[in-house]
Amino acid sequence: MLNSMKKILIFLFLAVCSGSLLAQDSEFKAGHEGWLVDIDEAYKLHEETGKPIMANFTGSDWCGWCKRLSASVFNQEEFKNWAAENVILLELDFPKRKQIPDKYRQQNAKLQQAFQVKGYPTVWIFELNKNPETGEVQINALGKTGYQPTVGEFTNGVDKIIAQGNKEGS
Repeated sequence: MLNSMKKILIFLFLAVCSGSLLAQDSEFKAGHEGWLVDIDEAYKLHEETGKPIMANFTGSDWCGWCKRLSASVFNQEEFKNWAAENVILLELDFPKRKQIPDKYRQQNAKLQQAFQVKGYPTVWIFELNKNPETGEVQINALGKTGYQPTVGEFTNGVDKIIAQGNKEGS
């Protein structure tokens, strides 16, 4: 009887483990609804809409200021409405307690290096330009910001960055 129970428990344990492994292989998603995790997807939307990309470099499961920014700005309906009109949202996460697929971990590390991000949260607003002949991608960094306590302060700051970038691009 005891051996049967052990076999059942081992079977259940293996079933749960294999299920969680399969879940890790399923499509990886951002912590915030409406945000992308793939720079290629963000680039495509940027090309289609002409909106700049707003990349949130975050430590979602350990960074206190990141959590505050999410609660006070990114989770607010006012921000979501503003973002839908003005930017392509990209989440670049650097968690400590949860695993993200290697593809995104490597992508995020490359972007962190390209933008020289040293602290979290750091939010960069930028455009991407791809050379059709070489396929080389060039980053046009418009500006960056960090934690702001309200939606209004955050979006006003980003609006100024975008406006300044549009003036320089004219």
